Amino acid sequence: SLKIGSQTQLLQTSQTTLIELTKLSENIRNAQTQYEQANRLYLLLSGSNEKKIPLHLFILSVMLDDILTYANEFFSRLSRGRYSLRRLEGSTEGNAKRGLDLEVLDGFTGAPRSIETLSGGEQFLASLSLAFGLSDVVQSYSGSIRLDSIFIDEGFGSLDRETLDTAMKALSQIHKMGRTVGIISHV
Repeated sequence: SLKIGSQTQLLQTSQTTLIELTKLSENIRNAQTQYEQANRLYLLLSGSNEKKIPLHLFILSVMLDDILTYANEFFSRLSRGRYSLRRLEGSTEGNAKRGLDLEVLDGFTGAPRSIETLSGGEQFLASLSLAFGLSDVVQSYSGSIRLDSIFIDEGFGSLDRETLDTAMKALSQIHKMGRTVGIISHV
């Protein structure tokens, strides 16, 4: 009878242990499924996707497109209709992540080209246009923030007479639009 009691006790303990092991096994399977889903999402968001673009670069590229829309209004005006900027869609190198590189569309040739091919004066006008484009986007994204002033610490000394004149006319137009433009220059 003592032996039967101890065997019954052992059976009950074994059954309880089996139930607990079954629950633990199911919890492990659920955790593994959740991990696999989280890992797959992490890989997609970190750039292991078809376009090789991490989520933060994708968001920045959308914002950059908005900035370029505004910037190109200025850049086209400043370059007398010759130039506009666009974001490169493809990769610049084999496995490089994509999304934030720019190229220039040249209205004279009708072909895109590297932004590095712009002269110093043209690069200045592109930078100035991007600054104004960024200002407009910040205002449009955050309705309550207004950017009425911009300070430019850019190489006016590298500009030829014609480009400097164009830049000064552009800054005058910006001033007439109600914005204050401060210039830091040695010229």
